[in-house]
Amino acid sequence: MRNVTITVEDEVLEWARIEAAKRNTSVSRMMGELLAEKMRREDAYERAHQAWLHDDRKWRSDGKPYPKREELYDRGRDQG
Repeated sequence: MRNVTITVEDEVLEWARIEAAKRNTSVSRMMGELLAEKMRREDAYERAHQAWLHDDRKWRSDGKPYPKREELYDRGRDQG
């Protein structure tokens, strides 16, 4: 692990100290965990986005208009 120095406003540091105390941890550890969680979320989003971009399934129309909602849900009524 590496150490970093950050600059924050006094009120932000006060909040961080209180929040870390509530979590029974240090400000340093809490910030490391917050940054790691942000990294995981962004990595997961990027993987999902790339999977969607490279998805070979054809979710597109073949040029015909999509059926109207009424057409989809009224079919069962006509059949009786």
